[in-house]
Amino acid sequence: MSAFQHTELAGGRWAEMTLAEQMLNIGSEVSRANRWKSKGNEEQCHRAADRALELISLTIDAQRGKHDLGEFCRLYEVLADYYYGDNIYQTDPVKLQRSFDIFYATETSRQ
Repeated sequence: MSAFQHTELAGGRWAEMTLAEQMLNIGSEVSRANRWKSKGNEEQCHRAADRALELISLTIDAQRGKHDLGEFCRLYEVLADYYYGDNIYQTDPVKLQRSFDIFYATETSRQ
């Protein structure tokens, strides 16, 4: 990932979003990656996974000093292992998606 895929977000817009909004966007990319992985389309899966990892990196930068970054770094590590490694953490895509669905439920209940 040499150049940002989300250039507008990397330009500062990401830092203006709430943490819940950031997590929703990451969750959308994770959902796409999981869907492509389940269909056996590795190329599309990796494209979505790259975008998810990029958004996590942007979140780490945006949340520096506001939150403990360890959980975000761990999320990056787990996703990278699941999509590109040997899945040594035995990540379950259904449970992974549920962790992002919580943010969706929270955000929709506020509206």
